[in-house]
Amino acid sequence: MPGAARGGKAHNARTRASRALKRKNDAQEIAELDRASAAAEPGSAKTFAELPLSSKTRQGLKRAGFLDLTDIQAQAVPYALRGRDVLGAARTGSGKTLAFLIPVLEILYRRRWSNADGLGALIVSPTRELAMQIFEVLRQIGAMHTFSAGLVIGGKDLKHEQDRLRRMNILVATPGRLLQHLDQTVGFDCSDLQVLVLDEADRILDMGFANTLNAILEHLPTGRQTLLFSATQTRRVKDLARLSLDDPEYVAVHDAEANAHSTPAQLEQFYMVVSLDRKLDTLFSFLRTHTQSKILVFLSSCRQVQYVDEAFRKLRPGLPVMALHGKQKQTRRLKIFQDYTRSKHAALFATDIAARGLDFPAVDWVVQVDAPDSAATYIHRVGRTARYQAQGKSLLFLLPSEEHGVLAQLHGVDVPITEIKAKEAKVQSIANQLQSFAFQDASLKHLAQKAFVSYVRSIHLHKDKETFSVAKLPLTEFAAALGLPGAPKIKLVKDAQKAQRAEAARAPAPGGDVSSDVSSASSDEASDASLSETDERPAAQAPKVRTKHDRLFGRTNNTVLSAHYANMVDTDDAGFDLDDDDGELLTLKRAGHELDEELSAPASHELSKRQILQGQSKKAMAAAGKRGKADKIVFDDEGNARSLYELQNEEAFRQQGDVAAQIAAHEAEERARMAEADVVDKERAKRKRQEKKRRAKEIERQLAEANGTRAPVAELAGGELDVDDLPDLVLPGDDEASDEEAAPPQPKRARTATLAEQEAQALALLGD
Repeated sequence: MPGAARGGKAHNARTRASRALKRKNDAQEIAELDRASAAAEPGSAKTFAELPLSSKTRQGLKRAGFLDLTDIQAQAVPYALRGRDVLGAARTGSGKTLAFLIPVLEILYRRRWSNADGLGALIVSPTRELAMQIFEVLRQIGAMHTFSAGLVIGGKDLKHEQDRLRRMNILVATPGRLLQHLDQTVGFDCSDLQVLVLDEADRILDMGFANTLNAILEHLPTGRQTLLFSATQTRRVKDLARLSLDDPEYVAVHDAEANAHSTPAQLEQFYMVVSLDRKLDTLFSFLRTHTQSKILVFLSSCRQVQYVDEAFRKLRPGLPVMALHGKQKQTRRLKIFQDYTRSKHAALFATDIAARGLDFPAVDWVVQVDAPDSAATYIHRVGRTARYQAQGKSLLFLLPSEEHGVLAQLHGVDVPITEIKAKEAKVQSIANQLQSFAFQDASLKHLAQKAFVSYVRSIHLHKDKETFSVAKLPLTEFAAALGLPGAPKIKLVKDAQKAQRAEAARAPAPGGDVSSDVSSASSDEASDASLSETDERPAAQAPKVRTKHDRLFGRTNNTVLSAHYANMVDTDDAGFDLDDDDGELLTLKRAGHELDEELSAPASHELSKRQILQGQSKKAMAAAGKRGKADKIVFDDEGNARSLYELQNEEAFRQQGDVAAQIAAHEAEERARMAEADVVDKERAKRKRQEKKRRAKEIERQLAEANGTRAPVAELAGGELDVDDLPDLVLPGDDEASDEEAAPPQPKRARTATLAEQEAQALALLGD
């Protein structure tokens, strides 16, 4: 025992000595790293080995395969290691993620941060996918460190996150869920925060998180170090930098190999002028001819992504198709993100949720079916390909009305883009197939209508009204291209068309005087006033030809499609609430509230068939006062019509005679009627009784013949056959026969034994 005690003490002494030596070595390493960081010149290093980094960070970088520095990393990391705030700007795909993750690990390591110290670094990302990507890179390069790291992105159990949040040293989060934890999670303390990172700050502001971000900053200490990175430096980003950064180092990296362009030199960029009704045809043909490529397709709204994904799954373009948009649940979005990352050949339809920061490996083509809302969005979209030193290509679809305005914006930021044209022989039309799918599947048709409305809404919300005009869109042809039998009427389209006509009326005619302009304007206003609500086609446009599908949809006995089609296409003054973010087809406005005014309108104001039918309906006529109060007509035995709810006043009742006399007369009338009914009922009961007796004798005779004896069944059975045990019969000539045959069978009272059971009992006795 004494020897064991001495051995234990020796072991403890060696352990303490080892720990002391380790602390001494760590202190020496940290001191050397601090001196090297102070002397390091930003931009001078070419590899990570040349930077003053700890051995643990070097090992993590080497295991993850990161060896060479990018320009933004070489410039930003040395400043961050000195403890300075950094405002970084670099094009997408330039390696900004490592530019802030390496300083986060190094700062916490040099300050000897441990699990007991709480939250030391906070990284805020605009989207869930980007946050997951940042967290995955952090796990790779920080594997040798002992820090605890967490991911908070929403879509998961809040209680589960709260239990683990207090033990995190590094936290990667989206703004909404982070603010929720700051407000609600007890014990989540950020008072000792060392580093704050705002990644894709311009995107955070564009997505409407400005107020959320300001609220987050109020929870954080002012003595922290802040790193703010963004692909574009807008005025709002600079305002945010002034509020959150203290004397920052501004790091802006421009790729010299790109010849001062905003996009990488290895990116080939093309655009194609495509009419609105040929966009899906061209996209499908493009996918069919690039089945061995990895393609990322951008559309403007979630509903369009949903519809194109469902439709192309049915069309089978020859490569796997996926969809990524903001209306998917978190688990679904994560699975799609991972599946597309691992795929070699696939097409991903996505909204701008995938345009910022996401690093999909080996993307060959970025196809923008809908034009971006700005040059910055275009740069972010094409940045999903040609990342780092890889090659890539992009293709932009432009409407003829969008070509001039969009190209002017791109040329303004030095984007080199070349026009190409599609070979008409290779463009396959899919409109008939989509129409067939929509006719067979009501849900797909409804989704096509949502996609139509959401696209029109996205064009309406564009700031550049000269380039993106709803009134210039060929909506009828676009609806046919989606497989719809008609274009849904949208209020904003009518307003845009009226505004365009009014503007055209105000514009002076070439070579004309003021008086002619005024007269033309007044005539246009008069024509607008007389224009029918149900026929807003220009005069030069040919009338729409009704097909067999239109006639079929118009039938009232179609319980699924006709009513929905009528609401979407035949509604005369229908409109949609565009304040909803979903772009849903929402509640349709009622047409023709004032039936009196409409029915008495002059002949110049033509009413639609639907409005006329509404005006002739009982409900509408009752509301208009044509028949007074709601009533129901019934007919008595003599065929005279009378009101079911007919009421007499007291004076009319007394004119018919004395009350006692009326009561006596009514009682006498009812007694006579009941006496007649009793005679009929007794006669019917007598006939039924006789028929039952006849059937009983017939059964006895048949059973006796079957057994070779003339003995009655009652004697053979040892009992008496009760006539009442036979079922009720319907006699010929009964007034109730038709009613009993037509009515469904009703449950009857349980009897002692059915006729079949009595016959079986008799045969059993005979056998004995």
